[in-house]
Amino acid sequence: MAGVNAHWRPPRSCEEYWSEFRHCRSLWNRFHHYYTFGSTPSCQQWKDDYYACCDWEKSPSAETKALLQQSERARVARQRTFAPVWKLRQKPPADWHLPLPQDTPQDS
Repeated sequence: MAGVNAHWRPPRSCEEYWSEFRHCRSLWNRFHHYYTFGSTPSCQQWKDDYYACCDWEKSPSAETKALLQQSERARVARQRTFAPVWKLRQKPPADWHLPLPQDTPQDS
């Protein structure tokens, strides 16, 4: 079993999980999340991932590997549920080469 897991590394370093947890618990992030979503963020998953990563560093096992992989897959799947803000262009506008109108005020 150790031979199979010997080359696998968590997708992030353990310090990154801890940094994400600290950022999640910060006053600024909690205020921003409350303002945006109306509730405080749940930071427990970052903490669980940090401890699972530390367990992996101490002694690699299939259980900790599966925990970290499942958590990262869920995080990526959650990010993919958001719709893009802008519609991506397939080709440039027809008048892209024309000069910009000079009569409108420019923002500076």
